[in-house]
Amino acid sequence: MMKRPLLCALVLAATALPAGAANLVKTYSYFSIGGSTLEDIEKQLSKHGPQVKSTGSRHPGATQMAFTTRISYAAQPGSCRIAAAVVTVKVKVILPEWRRPRKADADVRLFWDTLSADIKRHEERHVEIAKNHARELEDALKASYPQKDCDAAKAKAAEITATILAEHDRAQVQFDRVESVNFESRILRLLRYRMERIGNGQLPPPA
Repeated sequence: MMKRPLLCALVLAATALPAGAANLVKTYSYFSIGGSTLEDIEKQLSKHGPQVKSTGSRHPGATQMAFTTRISYAAQPGSCRIAAAVVTVKVKVILPEWRRPRKADADVRLFWDTLSADIKRHEERHVEIAKNHARELEDALKASYPQKDCDAAKAKAAEITATILAEHDRAQVQFDRVESVNFESRILRLLRYRMERIGNGQLPPPA
């Protein structure tokens, strides 16, 4: 689940920039949960998971993100163009960490291994969506046509930025919607697949 308090924070700076591509700065943080049964784990995730303001509820994982756009302009008589643009997206992925009790059954450990892997995959996909749109934004800014003056060029940059970040928001919401609908069937499928691999000796049994 994408956490949106920092989403689309935008900084425009008219400074000289080196050539480059969209940048991704990624960090991780973890919250601890306990429980020795599936019901316990579910309650712990609901109680301790990060709260997402857009939904008002807690989730088993979250990704905070902020876009920063640095732009330099080149003015000539009668025109102004974007000389360079670098887009950086900073993300913080928040994931659960299970304090695994000794008395937890093997089937609970198997379920947790499957669930935690899926939570991480889900949040990493949010990061990938953000990175793709950061790259798209940077390319669009660099490809923009010269304007009559630098005020007009800055206004055009703001328009391009708003359009692509709105597309980004919609893509993130759509991803969450699809993942939510398919959650149960996906987890069951992953459990069966993991059990088959353990049975075939391709994976070790849950520790």
